[in-house]
Amino acid sequence: MKARDDGSEVNAPARTAISARQLTRKFGAKTAVDHIDLDIPSGRIYGFLGPNGSGKSTTLRMLCGMLLPSEGHAEVFGLSVVDDAEAIRRRLGYMPQKFSLWEDLTTDENLRFIADLYGLDGDVAGRIAQQRQTYDLEQLRNQRAGTMSGGQKQRLALAAATLHSPELLLLDEPTSAVDPQSRRDFWERLFQLAERGATILVSTHYMDEAERCHGLAILAEGRLVAEGSPRDLMNAVDADVYEIEGADGSEAPRLIRELPWVHGVTQLGIRLRVLADRRQGGAGDALRALLASHGIGARIEPTHASLEDVFVVATGREKRNGR
Repeated sequence: MKARDDGSEVNAPARTAISARQLTRKFGAKTAVDHIDLDIPSGRIYGFLGPNGSGKSTTLRMLCGMLLPSEGHAEVFGLSVVDDAEAIRRRLGYMPQKFSLWEDLTTDENLRFIADLYGLDGDVAGRIAQQRQTYDLEQLRNQRAGTMSGGQKQRLALAAATLHSPELLLLDEPTSAVDPQSRRDFWERLFQLAERGATILVSTHYMDEAERCHGLAILAEGRLVAEGSPRDLMNAVDADVYEIEGADGSEAPRLIRELPWVHGVTQLGIRLRVLADRRQGGAGDALRALLASHGIGARIEPTHASLEDVFVVATGREKRNGR
């Protein structure tokens, strides 16, 4: 069965695309990736969500053989990222965060050059024509990449990364410089690739993109702090969530943030969204009492956790643990 894009359970593919155990990368005294374990099934879109410096890009570079692990090991389709890096590279496509194709070459020239790099033979011209059609590049075939918009460059980069029909696609924050419509179109293409059997590992800091992944790992300061489907993560978040109306423009945000069992307070228009430690019994009553004691009359209601709430709780816990 095809995987659904809402994170719900379906029949999982039997094969594991990526397996990592205690994967670690150090740069001098700094540990960029700290003993992470991963098992990613084939044919899925799996996301890395985390702030800058959390280890997302470093992990991707180790998985594609661009960096050697300092400790631990990882396998891609059963091949060692250390011993079989060249064989792995022939089976994957990599799209870095920064546009890395040649800006003084046209669309077709870039794609032909990539075809040569991969040693593609047969009907290469036909393959390039198919990529132009798939990624809406027909009108850009003779345009130099350096004159393209962010969305056009993104489509060209994805066409180049998938020209050799890779089984695994690694994307490092691929939508960071494009408009919302281009992001939406880009993700539609990713689902089409996954439906044809490709495994896609994508790093992002956009919550809406992370929520579209079949599986998700949240990284903070090099460590894996939460993992699962977006729906499972939201259902299992270790916090109670409340929305408060009628307290905007008051000192309520400051008062609530000072409570030791509050993970975070977010202003959403005229509402406040509060994350309270689940071990704090009666958090709603405590919030009402606090605001009432300062003459603030407000309506407080429990609500469901969002993926952003999961992110705040998971990464906040890592900071509280002194990392």
